[in-house]
Order: sequence, then structure tokens, then C-alpha cells
Amino acid sequence: MEDRRGAHRVLMWRPDEGGSLGRPRRRWEDNIKTDLQKVRWGGVDWLALAQERDRRRELVNVLINLRVP
Repeated sequence: MEDRRGAHRVLMWRPDEGGSLGRPRRRWEDNIKTDLQKVRWGGVDWLALAQERDRRRELVNVLINLRVP
């Protein structure tokens, strides 16, 4: 069978090396964004928030109060 024929190409074809299987792994940043959305702070730039002490303390107090029944 010639190499150019369709049947030969289908039989001899090997898939390329693909990415990993399954869903992408969750990153630390994804967890932070999810937590901020749960407390309705989703639109906040969390990197800037981490550097502002007063606003960060306010957020921590909100999160602590959510856990107390």
C-alpha cells in the first residue's frame, strides 16, 4: 500500500502529545477569588487589598464573623 493513500494514513496515524487529561488544577489565586466572591468582594483587586492593612483587616473581620454561628 502506498504511503499517500487514505487508508494507510489512517492506520499509521499517531496522536500528537497532548496536554494533561482532566480539568485544570485549581490555583491558589483561584481559591482567593472564589472566597472573595462568596463574601461579595468579588470586584476588588485582591492584590492591592493585600497591601492595604486597614481594608485587609476589615475583610478578615467579615470572614471571621461569617464562621461564627
